[in-house]
Amino acid sequence: MTEASVTTTTPAGDTATTPDRDAGLGLRLLAADERCRRAFAEPGSLLRQIAYPAARRYLVADDLTGLLPRLDLLRTRGYRVSAEYVGEEIRDEAEIEQVVQAYLDLLAADAGPLQLGFDLSNVGLLVSRDLAVRNTSRILTAAAVHGSEVVLSMERSELVDEIVSVFAELATAHHNVGITVQAHLHRTERDLPGLVALGRKIRLVKGVYAEAPETALGRGPELDERYLEFAEYALGEGARLALATQHAELLATAGQRGLLAGAEEIEMLHGVRPALLRQHREAGYPCRVYTTYGQSWWLHLLHRLAEHPAMALRALADLADPSATAFGTDY
Repeated sequence: MTEASVTTTTPAGDTATTPDRDAGLGLRLLAADERCRRAFAEPGSLLRQIAYPAARRYLVADDLTGLLPRLDLLRTRGYRVSAEYVGEEIRDEAEIEQVVQAYLDLLAADAGPLQLGFDLSNVGLLVSRDLAVRNTSRILTAAAVHGSEVVLSMERSELVDEIVSVFAELATAHHNVGITVQAHLHRTERDLPGLVALGRKIRLVKGVYAEAPETALGRGPELDERYLEFAEYALGEGARLALATQHAELLATAGQRGLLAGAEEIEMLHGVRPALLRQHREAGYPCRVYTTYGQSWWLHLLHRLAEHPAMALRALADLADPSATAFGTDY
């Protein structure tokens, strides 16, 4: 079999050659490149200005004022909504407090119901575990008053031990905390039973971070099957399970196996495949749109393109015609 004939299935359900898989890896590596992160963060950043029209496809709003009416629009169309204040890994405590306050402000201003999602590295984990626990507890307490949940995001493999530990501690005191599980990590087979046993919401994703083969599976049929096996296990143990994927063929197989009927919801990231999510909503499945807002969107944009490298062409087209990213068109 020649390299050119090797294919795999992309999150959009198309076939991709090995070069396309490599393009996805290249985009993930670019997302993690500190030089790009620094260039993006500079005042008056040219990189930010150039890429912004492409980011608008995946970014719901620049700020809270722009976010709130769009959350309401999605709700009126029958979707559940999640919100994340986008950002990079943060070590400055003043910046961390700004992120925490952004979530508290959102909960105070939104009419709900709402689910929050964020990286622990954005609320203090890179400074200290205790700071991450304190800040996340503040948000969870406010979310409980609001009648909302927080589902912690999962991050690069080096941070997984601490994230799992923080989640386990928080789960003992907060009923409204959940966790994201990455199917591509080899360790997830060991972690999943303990996470499910805590009785909190599980958000199952494939995993977006570039990892070594000894740490994680690459995209392809083997990962798809592992994702379905983890879903079957979690549902069999009575877990509240969100199937977070934009992969059409994977969802079709999940439906054939009865997993869609058992899952609490299907979740998709805003802007990736809104028409596909609408099809599932119209078929009667509970569906959630995971929205993002804020200014630090570089990592978010690159990860969205990495999931389906052909979308890099769409991103270039968006630079030429920003009107193509008008919000809500396909929902």
